[in-house]
Amino acid sequence: MTRREERGSATVEAAVGAPAFALFVALIIMGGRTATAHQALESAAADAARSASLARSAPAAAVAARQAARTSLDNQGLSCSDVTVTVDNQAFARAVGRDGSVDVTVSCRLDLSNLSVPGVPGSRLLRASMSSPLDTWRERTP
Repeated sequence: MTRREERGSATVEAAVGAPAFALFVALIIMGGRTATAHQALESAAADAARSASLARSAPAAAVAARQAARTSLDNQGLSCSDVTVTVDNQAFARAVGRDGSVDVTVSCRLDLSNLSVPGVPGSRLLRASMSSPLDTWRERTP
């Protein structure tokens, strides 16, 4: 049996394996950031929907929802750009005694540019929606 020269094979393996491992780690970090941001958005949407459902009028509900969503995102330390809060408060026009709910959608653009993962966009648009019922017998104005 002849013995082949295997010098340098560990260097070649490291040169091939290290970038693949770094890419794998970056993808895990990206997934973690995305999941954490989505959780924060869901929490902000729930807070906004609840705040809007406690308001007495449709305009007050919209203002309360926007303030609650931004406060929740600030408290959770989520730094995303283009935060948009959409409030569907048409249920305020229903007569007292009829069921209704306020729907809130919170969306933002999460910055992922510092990960430098090939094939992954520099940012990602995340969106979360929640609903909260209006008190059926409470007076409200459209």
